[in-house]
Amino acid sequence: MKTFIETKRLILRELQLTDEVGMFELDSNPEVHRFLGNKPVKHIDESRAYIENIRQQYADNGIGRWAVILKDTDEFLGWSGIKLIKQTINKHQNFYEIGYRFIQKHWGKGYATEAGLAFVDFAFNELKVEKLYAYADAGNVNSRHILEKLGMHYVNSFEYDGEEEVWYEIAMIPNRKFE
Repeated sequence: MKTFIETKRLILRELQLTDEVGMFELDSNPEVHRFLGNKPVKHIDESRAYIENIRQQYADNGIGRWAVILKDTDEFLGWSGIKLIKQTINKHQNFYEIGYRFIQKHWGKGYATEAGLAFVDFAFNELKVEKLYAYADAGNVNSRHILEKLGMHYVNSFEYDGEEEVWYEIAMIPNRKFE
């Protein structure tokens, strides 16, 4: 399996324990967690545990969220990538989901779209998935806009963990490059 992807501005690679400081900056910010159940982390140990959990997903499933690193500065911007979801969500089970989360100071710069397009391409051309899914809080207009820029289409709204969510999907188009 590929261990990194390079885009115009980004390096996408597996998360490492050395990403703990960046991960803590990301997940301790209440604004980042506004549409994620408002549960920001309080201690860096929680960030370490999160990274270890993702690294276990690599071992168990061959895929998981990856670090997004700015090429020019080697700065940790957040994470993006594909995850195998085994539990049932919106009547789907054992599906590949794309997601992303970025440190607030890096919002609005196109990094989520750039990384997301690379992962859509990776999902279809490397993992050979037939469909890729995503869901977001119904009120998260910016995240929904990014999903649409990735070529995903709104399917329905549903309730998950007491919140209204929106479901998106995209089907594989043979030999299509996502850039």
